[in-house]
Order: sequence, then C-alpha cells, then structure tokens
Amino acid sequence: MTIENLSRVARVNGVPINTAEEDLSQEALQQRAYSELLRQAAQHAGLLPADDPATADGVISEAAADAINMLVEQSVQVPDPSDDACSRHYAANEATYRTGERVRVRHILFAVTEGVDVVALRKRAEGVLLDVRCHDGQSADVFGPAALKYSNCPTGAQGGDLGWLTAGDCAPEFARELFGHAEVGVLPRLAHSRFGLHVVEVLERDHGRLQGYESVHGAVAGALRQQSFVTALRQYLSLLAGAAAIEGVALDRADSPLVQ
Repeated sequence: MTIENLSRVARVNGVPINTAEEDLSQEALQQRAYSELLRQAAQHAGLLPADDPATADGVISEAAADAINMLVEQSVQVPDPSDDACSRHYAANEATYRTGERVRVRHILFAVTEGVDVVALRKRAEGVLLDVRCHDGQSADVFGPAALKYSNCPTGAQGGDLGWLTAGDCAPEFARELFGHAEVGVLPRLAHSRFGLHVVEVLERDHGRLQGYESVHGAVAGALRQQSFVTALRQYLSLLAGAAAIEGVALDRADSPLVQ
C-alpha cells in the first residue's frame, strides 16, 4: 500500500474506519467515526467486551449496537420540557397540529430527467414563473395555457389542475412548499420535488381544524424532548471527539464538559 493510499484511511484512536479503496464522502466518514467513538466509549464504560472486533467497513457487531444504545441511554439524558415551553412551541407551530388541511392547486412541471441541462431548465421555469405571476389575478387565464404548453405532467392537458390535495397526497418535499402557509395565488418561488421544478398556483386553502392543546400535549412534549436529545447527543459526541485522536475526518470537537 502506498503512502498516498495510507493517507486516505481515517482513524479513531488508531482504529481504521475505512479502507484505502473506498471513496466515501465526509458525511459517510463522519458517521463511521462517531459510531467508532461510541463503540470505544462503550468498551471503556464496561458495557462491551474489550475484544469486540473493530472493522473498517462501518459494520459493527450486534453486541456493540446494543452496548451503544445502553451507553447513550446512560450518558445522554434530557429533562422533560416545562408546560411553559410546550405552550410556546404549540403556539409557534400551530400548522403542525392541524388536521384536515387541504389545498387546491395547479402546477407546471419542468421535469428533471437524465441528461437534462438543469441550468437551462431552471431559467426556462423562472421565465414562465415570472410571466404567470405578472398576470396573476387578471381576468384572462395565463396559467392554464402555460401549463398546456410547457408542463411535463399529464395534468398539463387540464391546465395543470391537481385538484384538492392533502399532505399525504404529495411527496414530502413538495408538501413542505404547500402546507402550513397562508399564501394564495401563484407562489413567488419555484417549488422543488424529486420530479423537477414546479410553478405552482394555490387556488384555495382549507386550513383544517386546530387540535386542542390538551389533546396534543404529549406530541408537543415529545417533539421538544427529541430536539433536546439531538442537541445533547451532538454535545456528547463532540466531547468524545475532543478526547480522541482523530485522523482523516473532520469532526466537531469540544475539550470541555461545559458545552452549551
């Protein structure tokens, strides 16, 4: 193995977490490094035998996975959120706790397919968006004919009409563009989805019914608890990284337990 290949191997306290032949992203390397940090921490805590095998392929043993779960339960503890914090979160995120929200929309799809020039596609989509926005609210319908002319969706034949939709009817990334907002009319931005770029007009909104605070208190508390857990886990991992010898991968590191 050459010196160049050796330099491509990342290590946690001397333990390789990849092979020189692998071409991993920094994100994938980071995931392996954090997993190895936790595996070693579980060994130091006596939760995992010292002879548990370390591997360079990112796959840990079943015993290591169980030990890491126990380690995290012991080391990453978060308090229950206060009623005041829950009330504030509920008030700030009412859209999350509504049921039955629907939107009636039509769209013009510029599909991203293999080999398509995405830059040129975006310019064309933005041009159409500008045109239909300039005519939004006028008596003459510009959106329908534009959908018929440009849309790569079969609904173009019906002026791009998608009818009434719920969040469950849409790809998640498309639903985020449509739901939990108050906008009606042509959206001022292109909507992105796994299918491509969309010019979207919201024709009507049915905001559904806001669930009472008491009925969703458990869900609110769970959401806040999960947020706190994620923050605390990141802090714990940064402490482990700060105390370790890390080679070949960039990790957030802290050398003090007083992490905010």
